[in-house]
Formats: sequence, structure tokens, C-alpha cells
Amino acid sequence: MLLQEFLERSAERLPGKTALVCGDIRLTFTEIDQAADRLAGTLRECGVRYRDRVAVLADNSPETVISIWAILKAGGTFLVINPTTKPGKVEYILNNCRASALVAHTAKWRTVSPALAGVESLNTVIAAGKMRDGMAESVPERIRLLGWDEALTRGDGKRLPVEAVDIDLAALIYTSGTTGNPKGVMLSHLNMVSASTSITTYLENVESDIILNVLPMSFDYGLYQIIMAAQFGGTVILEKSFTYPYKTLEILREEKVTGFPIVPTMSAILLQMKELEKEQFPDLRYITNTAAALPVSHIEGLGRIFQDASIYSMYGLTECKRVSYLPPSEIGRRPTSVGRGMPNEQVYLVDEDDNVITQPNVTGELVIRGANVMQGYWEKPEETAKMLRPGLFPWEKSLYSGDLFYMDDEGWLYFVSRKDDIIKSRGEKVSPKEVESVLYSLDGVVEAAVIGVPDEILGESIKAFVSISADSKLTGKEILAWCKGNLEDFMVPQIVEIVDSLPKTSSGKITKKELS
Repeated sequence: MLLQEFLERSAERLPGKTALVCGDIRLTFTEIDQAADRLAGTLRECGVRYRDRVAVLADNSPETVISIWAILKAGGTFLVINPTTKPGKVEYILNNCRASALVAHTAKWRTVSPALAGVESLNTVIAAGKMRDGMAESVPERIRLLGWDEALTRGDGKRLPVEAVDIDLAALIYTSGTTGNPKGVMLSHLNMVSASTSITTYLENVESDIILNVLPMSFDYGLYQIIMAAQFGGTVILEKSFTYPYKTLEILREEKVTGFPIVPTMSAILLQMKELEKEQFPDLRYITNTAAALPVSHIEGLGRIFQDASIYSMYGLTECKRVSYLPPSEIGRRPTSVGRGMPNEQVYLVDEDDNVITQPNVTGELVIRGANVMQGYWEKPEETAKMLRPGLFPWEKSLYSGDLFYMDDEGWLYFVSRKDDIIKSRGEKVSPKEVESVLYSLDGVVEAAVIGVPDEILGESIKAFVSISADSKLTGKEILAWCKGNLEDFMVPQIVEIVDSLPKTSSGKITKKELS
């Protein structure tokens, strides 16, 4: 099965149903499907061929959604570039994948135009949004520039013949690389169809579900909301961001949203809005979390605000989309767990010598096997070989996550740390996650991040960065005292720094690179 068949089948089965709401715009499955067919025809006319890469650089919008489906229908591989990406990195990504076409919103033209001259593979740019004076002059003569309306009216709208098979690439998702340049995670149609099917199975999605997505579609978590809803015939309310939380919650009520995907930085904001505990959200069926584990205090706080909603604590990585989920029925019993492997997937732990760990409560690296595991990193064989290694059986390669976990005697997974995040202090190994969990349990702490810093005596000192709520008067000494009362001596931070906020990726995940 190919990914675009999700949309095409829903358009046949539910032609008049609203598939997408974005501000005042409401589009049915048929309207999206037909627009994607027209744009696919234009892409083919402009030289996009089977297996070509086509980039999209725009905020969450109907144009972004239509473009993704159109690229797939044209037999291409899509990649969504975060609209906050700087011109130099945009140029690197376009060159790295040798994109033949680009769909970019005119509001992002200052980011786009400096990158165009340096991308020799690019022959077409489609400008979504209102064309502006001087835009044409900023595009090299060898590149054809089309406005959005023109791109949607050039073709006859007939569905193109299918050339792709399910092992062909559907998407490249660029993620941070160890060398400083992003690397493209290669995902086939089979990878993405399998991941979507597994996730919608355990979320028990039905066509009456209405999903509110405020996460960027350059982030796989945001992207998959569109893909999964097309699979089960649901509706997505698409917002650009979570910048205005009160507006988001108003939409949550007015649109009778049933599913709300979040990340921990969003829950931190929600929990500071004390008045929410007096509000009612009767239609909300579930909340999902990924990117980083939800602190126990956040789980408890969300339960007080959204009393009728089930909370799914999940773990995943771009290289396989999703790994595990904790059923809501278990979250009260084991709130620090990220669950078990999702349907149609197996997970296991290995020690430093690649031996499978069979004993409970022993820390090892998590390995994932399943149809959702990526094909590798685009033209990076050495980095691919580090992550995809011979698995349990001769015919496969499994994904070595680089994350340390332990598994209890019932098979539930508990995240410990990234392998390269472990702090070695006083000859002991310290998990930043364990220290952060204690920090989060202190009333008034909104966000916390723990890193190791070089120390001549200790090897590494433990440093905690903490942001506190606006009404809190916590001091560094009080935070340190809390740690001393709740952690073993060697795990207590030597340094506590209170900050206004912690640096984050575009997907809302706290990034420690800038702290170190």
C-alpha cells in the first residue's frame, strides 16, 4: 500500500466530510484529494519525476498538506523544512537531497530566496500565498516560478498513473546530525503506512475523531497527525503553533476536539494556567505525549485539568517514528514507564557486547525491529551503519536507538538516558533523567535539564538548569536541599542555575547542546 492511498480511500468513502480546518478554511477529503491531483500534474509538467525529491517550506497550512499529498501522487519523495530554518541550512538540505522542486510560502521568502542560486538541482519553485513585488527577480533564470493558483489550474486534474511501490521512499525527515549538518531519515511508504497503522490501532482512532495539531509538520509527530487522520477518516484542526495557549484551548472546546497531541513544554505551560482546573473539556478523549517523557507531576496535573481524557505516555525517535506507548490504564500504576513496544513491532535490550539482556531491571541499549524502522540516513552510510545493525535473524537489520532503558519483570520499559548523556561523576554513572525527575517533583519547578560539566576532581560535575513558575520564590539553595533529601549523594547537583527558560528545538523538546 502507498501512503497517498490513505487520502484517496477516505475521499472515496467520505467525500463530503471535513478533513482539515485551518483558521476560516475548511476542506473536505475530496477537495484536498482533487487539489493534490491538480498540483501533482503540474509538478510532473515541471519536470518532477518518479523518485525525485520535492521540498516544502511553509508553516502549518492547507498548502503544506496539499503539497505533501501532491508530491506523493507525482511519485516523488517529500521533505518538510521547518520554516524557521536559516537560509544557509535550507541551501544545505536542498543540495543534500538534490531537490528538483520547492513549494515555499511567500511569507518565508527572505529565508528562501538567498538559498536558490546555490541549488543547481532545483528547476521549479511554487510560491504559496500572495505573490509580492520583486519575487520574480530574486529567482535565478534557470528556475521556473509559479504562483499557487497557477500551479493548481495548469493541470487537468486527472490522477497520474502509479509508478511507486511500497519500498520506495515516501519522505525524508531531516534531523540534527552529530557533525552539525542535519541528516535525512529515509522513510519508505511501507515504513510510514506501518507506523500509522500501529499508532491508530492502539489509540483506537475512529472517523469521528477530531485532532488538534499545533506541532510543526516538519516534526514527525505533527506530520503524522495528518497522515493518521487520512487513514481513519478523521478531522485535523491545524494551528501554526502553541504560541497562544488560551486561543488553543478555546479551539479545543469549540471544535469538540477528541485528540490532543502535546510535548512536555506544552504541558508545562498548561499547568501554570491554574484556572484551567475549573474548566470542562467533555469531548476530549485522549492526550498523547512524546519527544521527551512526561514528568510524573505533569501527568498528575494534566489528569486534574482534563479529567475525562486518557493520557498516553509514549516514546519514539524519528528513525522509526514510534517505539512504545503506555496504556492509560497503567499510567497510575507505573507513571515513569513509557510502556511496551507498539503493535507489529518488537523491542529488546542489549548490553555493551550486543548480548540480549534477559534479566529484569538491567540497563541496556534499546533495539527496535519492525516494518516501521527507517531505511537509513540519506547518503550517509557510516552513520546508517551505526544505527542499523544485524538483528536477531539473518534477513534483517534492527535499529539501535542509542537510548538506555531497563525493563521490569513484567516487560515495561523505563527510559534511563541517551548513551552519550550519562554523567560520570566521582566514578559513578549518573542518569540525568533520574535527577530531572526529582527536580520536577518539587512544587514550583516548570522545566529542568541536567548535564555534566568538566571537573578536574570529580571528572564531571552535575549541573542543573531549572525554570520556575512566575509565582514561585524558589531559590537555588532550596532546590539543592530538595535534591539532597531525595537523591543519593553522588547524584546531587554541584551547581543549580535558575533560568527564565530552557533552549528548545523547533518541536518543543529541550535541547542540552546549548546548555553545555
